[in-house]
Amino acid sequence: MAAQTIPALLMNGTCPTILLTRPAPASRKFAQRLRDAGVTAPIVTSPLMRIEPVAASVPEGLRGVLFTSMNGVAAVEGRSLPAWCVGDATAAAAARVGWQAISAGGDAEALYKRVLADAPHGPLLHLRGEHARGDLARRLSAAGIETSETVVYRQVTEPLGPEARRLLSGDSPVLVPLFSPRSAETFLAETPFRAPVVGIAISTAVADILAKAGVARIDVAAEPTADAMIKAILVRLGAD
Repeated sequence: MAAQTIPALLMNGTCPTILLTRPAPASRKFAQRLRDAGVTAPIVTSPLMRIEPVAASVPEGLRGVLFTSMNGVAAVEGRSLPAWCVGDATAAAAARVGWQAISAGGDAEALYKRVLADAPHGPLLHLRGEHARGDLARRLSAAGIETSETVVYRQVTEPLGPEARRLLSGDSPVLVPLFSPRSAETFLAETPFRAPVVGIAISTAVADILAKAGVARIDVAAEPTADAMIKAILVRLGAD
């Protein structure tokens, strides 16, 4: 992203605020990336969940593993085994700790299709969070690729903080980037909101959840990546 300064577009005569609800480390990193991209709009961080590792180990005899998030990578020790990863960032994290990382470049469905296309011999193991979508292990096993799963971290829900509640109770527009269906559902559980909310959705699955809840303004990232989410925010703020 270019490092030029991006003045926030006035919405209803008011500069919007960006509300980040990812776990604290991810929110800090994303906020810095927004600043590096030139975003000057106010940013408020209020994590709606925290990540708690679950004691787990990778058994011997595997032919590879699946990761659907960087949290899964961080929860286990690296191995010199093939690791099919949901996207580039997760693959980069896996490669740094020794896995032979393969990026599906998308979402859980893209990961499923990539493993099917590569047709590895099992057994494989999906190292995942307590809450996960895609039913990868069952679907891959049904397709003839032996795959099991184990939970290696929990996503513990937390309430919005006082600053975020004040923001959402006001009259100024709030941009809320949402990176998963679960994060969208968790955010919507905090309703009702008085402020006009603009949802920045990482996928159509997230957008559908927002739309069903009555969120009037929703932008969907061109692809399910952090770069595409930043681009969508820049567009909404009037950078393009």
